[in-house]
Amino acid sequence: MILTGAQADIAAAGGKGRALARAQAAGFAVPPFFVMPSGEMPDADALGAALATLGPGPYAVRSSGLAEDGAEASHAGQFESLLNVPAEEVAAAIAQVSASGAGEGLAAYRSERGIADTAPPAVVVQRMIPASHAGVAFSADPVAGRRDRVVVSATQGLGDRLVAGEVDGSGWWLARPALEVVATTGDGEGLSPAQVREVAELCLAAEAAFGGPQDIEWAFAGGALSLLQSRPITSPLRPAPLADPGFMVFDNSNIVESYPGIVAPLTFSFASYAYARVYMAFVALLGVAPERIRAERVVFENMLSRIEGRVYYNLGNWHRALAMLPGYSLNRGFMDGMMGTSAPLPERLLGQIEHGQPQRFKEYARMARSAWRLWRASRALPATSALFRKRLDRALKATTPERVATLSLTELAAEYRRIEADLLDRWDAPIVNDFLCMIAFGAARKALEGWAGAEGTAALNDVLIGQGDIISARPAQLIRTMGETAREDTALLAALDAQERAAVEAGIIAAGIAGYIAEFGDRCTEELKLESVTLDEDPTPLFAAIAAAARSRHGPAPERGDPWARLDEALKGKPVKRRVARWLVRWAKDRVRDRENLRYERTRIFGRARRVLLAMGTQFHAMGLLSTPRDVFLLTLPEVLGAIEGFGVTADLAGLAEVRRREMERAAALADPPERIVTEGPACAAATLAAPQLAASDERTRSGTGASAGTVTAVARVIADPRGQSIAAGEILVARHTDPGWIALFASAGAIVVERGSLLSHSAIVARELGIPCVVGLSDATRWITDGDMLTVDGATGRVSKA
Repeated sequence: MILTGAQADIAAAGGKGRALARAQAAGFAVPPFFVMPSGEMPDADALGAALATLGPGPYAVRSSGLAEDGAEASHAGQFESLLNVPAEEVAAAIAQVSASGAGEGLAAYRSERGIADTAPPAVVVQRMIPASHAGVAFSADPVAGRRDRVVVSATQGLGDRLVAGEVDGSGWWLARPALEVVATTGDGEGLSPAQVREVAELCLAAEAAFGGPQDIEWAFAGGALSLLQSRPITSPLRPAPLADPGFMVFDNSNIVESYPGIVAPLTFSFASYAYARVYMAFVALLGVAPERIRAERVVFENMLSRIEGRVYYNLGNWHRALAMLPGYSLNRGFMDGMMGTSAPLPERLLGQIEHGQPQRFKEYARMARSAWRLWRASRALPATSALFRKRLDRALKATTPERVATLSLTELAAEYRRIEADLLDRWDAPIVNDFLCMIAFGAARKALEGWAGAEGTAALNDVLIGQGDIISARPAQLIRTMGETAREDTALLAALDAQERAAVEAGIIAAGIAGYIAEFGDRCTEELKLESVTLDEDPTPLFAAIAAAARSRHGPAPERGDPWARLDEALKGKPVKRRVARWLVRWAKDRVRDRENLRYERTRIFGRARRVLLAMGTQFHAMGLLSTPRDVFLLTLPEVLGAIEGFGVTADLAGLAEVRRREMERAAALADPPERIVTEGPACAAATLAAPQLAASDERTRSGTGASAGTVTAVARVIADPRGQSIAAGEILVARHTDPGWIALFASAGAIVVERGSLLSHSAIVARELGIPCVVGLSDATRWITDGDMLTVDGATGRVSKA
């Protein structure tokens, strides 16, 4: 008797036949089929009639053993399956599949698993569909045993070779429940993200329908998805994780300028400690009660997160810290701007943070008290800054290269603790000035925009250009000077190009190089990353910058006239507003200057910490605890200090370093995760998604944020890593982000275009100081602009155009 549709939901139809009947009854798109019960063969007339109900061939003739596709044993690969069988050969194919139940291999398989069934399989006959893509999918990861993952495998055409292991195809791992892709293999086989998601959703629907994790076979034909088979996953699975109400948001919109790319564990743990201490001190300064700070310590100690080696703000904790300050609910938008994030915090998280906030009139009272404390701190800032620099000078004298080289591990740990106590735990001047700078710059810009429009903001930029006392501009100026000196010395230029250190340091710029390294030896690309190689270790990037400057032919800086007169002209006829604007702009000018100069002091502190920690690595290496001194950067700060001071829990430092090295190599091979990652549950469930690849754009003009006025038309030079790179004079530097280590390229650039950053980012400030047009925040600039494009950059309006 031939079983069709719902008739096949009986034991005699075998596991596959019953599953197909149930799938069809549940509404899944199952290609038409019928089942020959175990041990039966159809007569010719009945078979012809049954095939007619399926439609024109060819057909798939597949086994459906009575114990096949069960929860205990799938019998995968144990029976015969025949594809693309024409109608006249179906009877012979049924007989062949039925006979495959008598093989010795199947008997051994059943014996090993204690399965008593010896009956021949039932046989499923199903209409073949002309699949463009086919494959398998699992509603849980059968290899890792994780129930919070869906695995999709695909190949072009029929899926039989994929199931048999003859081809690898492509694979996707998707995190449940959101079905975000967390890993892939292969080239994608031409499947769209929407199609991959459709298969994953089909797999989850099968799990829901059949009451357990499923292994399905599927196919796309004519754009429509069909379910070919569904059976239980028989490999052991881990318990399903309990539902977790956690909700976390990670964002690197701003911090990527300080910590770009892959960041070593030592740098991350050092930065986490510094952020915690600095911001606990800051909220205390603004009047937050000590007992509340102690109660919320976990917030401050988790302001940063490291995801696939990249540093992110734990945005919820930043807002929780800011919510301790008065006026948070009234000024939340300003807080978002202050942090430089590209999107506001989701309402779901805001509701948790703002729950229980004081009433409005109480907030105003608290704001008044904090404003008073901040005003007092600003009045004391000159004295506070002087004391901060005294403590810094004391730390610098104690950590000269010559002295550090003579210290034992115990003495090095004591020196590091002094840096913590004197500087990291007393970060008063920089944090107060940073906060005042954001307020001053924001207030000045908002006022001038409102009172004089674009002319007002242009006047503000003019006033901030060429202050002359911002130390971050000094490296570019020194490089230009050395380049001019070396310009006519062909032997020196050849030595600079060849990076022959001895020859360069014997030339006419030897004193200039020595002075530069003495003053800025800690400045390098990605200078806040402890693992970065500084100029005093490797001066060759400086040589390349000097050579580039020597070949540059910078004309005189554009004549801008008196910027204060331009400000007065913008507010002509508004004497009161002009007076207020002058005060605001002068305040902003001073704070921007001090902010950038104190950032230089931060670099020197990080440089000393780097020197002390690397000396620890040298001693660990000497004792046989690390393979190389620089492996110390693969450890965390507690691991390093714990090994010296006695609170460490793992003696195998080299083993830890090796594990971290493999993790970082794997992370470096991945595409950058997106700027923002939203995670359901704990942080360890963070969906580390590759950044979406945007389609190439044929736009000719885009707009970012104008950060330094001026218009330049020149060739674009897209740079991912400034180390060992140079640009010709006047070319337009295009980068994802910059830091002080890029200053060598600034010396030759005619204009600067940066994907990330704000008006107070390092690239914007230094560009204004050097008089170079600059546009920041031009999203996807390094993909939209191709190296060699002819661009026009308007640093006032933020417009960038391709020729």
